Amino acid sequence: MFNFSANNLTLLSRTECASCFVFVMKDHHTKRVYRLYDFTKSQPIASDQVYCIAGKVNSADKLYLVIESVKMDTKNGNHVQHTNTPDGAGR
Repeated sequence: MFNFSANNLTLLSRTECASCFVFVMKDHHTKRVYRLYDFTKSQPIASDQVYCIAGKVNSADKLYLVIESVKMDTKNGNHVQHTNTPDGAGR
């Protein structure tokens, strides 16, 4: 296992599985998209906020980014500025 951290993340989607929540989040600086796993089902992540997230990379048989902590990203602003996309998705 090794550590990861990312800033300026916004929520694209959230899915509840039997053992965890799966968050798909986008870094608006690098344009990378991350799939993050919350096995505690306790992380308060809202779609209209910007976050800093830290955790561990668990690579037993698949690569999982497991959330350990979430906090508001006050350095990069605390609200998302949505842009309209041609398909009307908006996020």
